[in-house]
Amino acid sequence: MKRPIFLPVVGSAAIVLLLSGFHAPPKPKSPSKLTPKQMQGQAIFQSNCAACHNSNSDEKLVGPGLRGLLHKPHLPSGAPATDAQVRRTILHGKNVMPPFAGVLNDQQLNDLLAYLHTI
Repeated sequence: MKRPIFLPVVGSAAIVLLLSGFHAPPKPKSPSKLTPKQMQGQAIFQSNCAACHNSNSDEKLVGPGLRGLLHKPHLPSGAPATDAQVRRTILHGKNVMPPFAGVLNDQQLNDLLAYLHTI
């Protein structure tokens, strides 16, 4: 009895299509290549975010790892990965994340977002 040929072909095509949609996030910029704004954002991240979030991996601490956060189509919550959505989450909090409105001013938030684009 002959085996149908279309199953391996369809299976291989499905694997190729699935894999073509997945791209590894870019490697974080080395600290020496950060702009002054991004360096300020990195310092803000270290003092306000690093206790709960990894910046160099997807591994969860208290909250999700943030590597490639703004290079993906969606945030860990499923919301679109946009500056506006990340800003909203930082300011208002979400789930166990506390709100940072009143903790970070607009300049600090802009610097933090600039840094998040580098990781």
